[in-house]
Amino acid sequence: MFGLGPTELIIIAVIVLLIFGAKRLPEIGKGLGGAIREFKNVKEELSTKKTADEEQDPDNTSTKKEGSSPTLGAKVADKVLEQVPGVKKAMDIKKKAEKIKELVK
Repeated sequence: MFGLGPTELIIIAVIVLLIFGAKRLPEIGKGLGGAIREFKNVKEELSTKKTADEEQDPDNTSTKKEGSSPTLGAKVADKVLEQVPGVKKAMDIKKKAEKIKELVK
């Protein structure tokens, strides 16, 4: 694992314990576990959708539509926006401004 031996891992664990404290470690672990689980779910969802699309059109002759499904990065960004309320409000304002710009054109 990256050339780290048990001694280095123990030292890293002690430093993390000192920085965050014993009370916060379970919260951090729960957050990391949830994030990893969400990444796996999105990855599986995208892979199943991709295989379903390939089964429907194996020659890939169809062109992509503008409103096609969002990419992995877009889905992750949406999750972050859901969890950080200030950023979500800012993005909503930005979307409204873009709609107004399109109407003005």
